[in-house]
Amino acid sequence: MPFASEVSTLMRSVAEAAVMPRFRRLATHEVMEKSPGELVTAADLEAERRLTDGLSALCPEARIIGEEAAAGNPRLLDGVSEGLLWLIDPVDGTGNFAAGREPFGMMVALVESGVTLAGWILAPTSGRLCHAEQGRGASINGRRITAPADLRDRPKAALGTHFLTADRRDRVHAVAERALDVRPVPRCAAESYARLALGKDDVALFQRTLPWDHAAGVLFLREAGGKVTDWRRDDWRVGTAGTGILAGATGLAWQAGADALLTPEAGLIELENCLS
Repeated sequence: MPFASEVSTLMRSVAEAAVMPRFRRLATHEVMEKSPGELVTAADLEAERRLTDGLSALCPEARIIGEEAAAGNPRLLDGVSEGLLWLIDPVDGTGNFAAGREPFGMMVALVESGVTLAGWILAPTSGRLCHAEQGRGASINGRRITAPADLRDRPKAALGTHFLTADRRDRVHAVAERALDVRPVPRCAAESYARLALGKDDVALFQRTLPWDHAAGVLFLREAGGKVTDWRRDDWRVGTAGTGILAGATGLAWQAGADALLTPEAGLIELENCLS
């Protein structure tokens, strides 16, 4: 895959120059609210600018959609499933980063016509780099990785339900806890996908499906042997109209999650139908 090492080098250099110098050192004026409950920091903004410049130089024919640019101009997402483009999440887990805690990450994906061709996920504090190319497997710091095949009796599940209303959240958790070992979520998709591939979690549920949050991670997990769908059980891809994502470290793990969560009793399908 062209650009594999170039993108990795770019991300590491941007993290070193724009992100890590501000970790636990953010001034008050460097943390802003871009929408109710959604933070952006000076690190997000500078990192996205640097990544945009670097990716533009690597592949001028691809358009670029960064999280922060799209926050200012949502129309950038028009046609997100068309043509060749880069997706950038300069600091995933901004809430954690702004609070001076881990995890947080940086994600880049190269997408063509809604299909992710390559994805990179960097953990700036540890230097862990997850990378995947379509049809060529997944790696961490250059070493091939495959998600553990064994399934626990009670699969560990991180349920991203914090954007649901309280009553819907309680309903999902009450159903889930009958069959799953529900774990705290990292509030960082970059970390969630790595945990699945490493066997730390078996199942992850997400309500929001913003493309920069998931394009790289979905490809990485699939190439490591996992399965990712929307709540209707259709394969997730960039630009999909469906609400919600269910990810499993393996097909068996996904099935265990679906048996517990994608049921009328849990109510997620009902919510999906209301939002469609």
